[in-house]
Amino acid sequence: MRQVADGVFEISIAFVHAHLVVVDDGVVLVDTGLPRRSAKIDQALHEARRAVGDVRAILLTHWHADHTGGAADLARRSGARTVAHAIDVPVITGAAPLPLTALQKVSKLFTGTPEPVAVDEVISADGPLALPGFTAVHTPGHTPGHVSYLLDRDGGVLFAGDAAGGGGTKVRRTPRLMTADAAAADAGVARLAQLRFEVAVFGHGAAVTAAAADRFRELAAR
Repeated sequence: MRQVADGVFEISIAFVHAHLVVVDDGVVLVDTGLPRRSAKIDQALHEARRAVGDVRAILLTHWHADHTGGAADLARRSGARTVAHAIDVPVITGAAPLPLTALQKVSKLFTGTPEPVAVDEVISADGPLALPGFTAVHTPGHTPGHVSYLLDRDGGVLFAGDAAGGGGTKVRRTPRLMTADAAAADAGVARLAQLRFEVAVFGHGAAVTAAAADRFRELAAR
């Protein structure tokens, strides 16, 4: 785990990141990593001198297993509220089957299948969440209900999920092979490029910790 902004920690879980945010009344998690890897979150909480009972909310960027894998276990043990976009909610809750591509059907053998989890706050429009300081931005493309989150802290911290990938000093497009709608994904990058934020963190790739919005603008212009 490493701190990438004030009270914002990047947690590496195999090939994906979850993020831990210390807030006034506890902790917020953005995504939860792979199934059966909740111990990584517990370890990160311990390093932050917190416990699972301090988790107040779990913000999910989209339904993929490497992002929702620990959500059910963590929500059950913490009592945290879960948040996701309305379009992806049926898959996250198990009301609809996982719409797996051929590649995802193969990768499921290694990643596992996430346990369905109830969603307490359903996002249907961009704007502030019930959670103070966080704003939802619908960025479809990687999945139809992919959502990014903007935290009003340190000049703005963007939780991009898989709307884009990080590289420390650059931002890259999510691989087309893993993107449901490439045109929508490009539009999502352009939309994020219009926002103001200093730091951006990603599901895959290292955080950009300075002038991150500029890196998105450079990507959108290519």
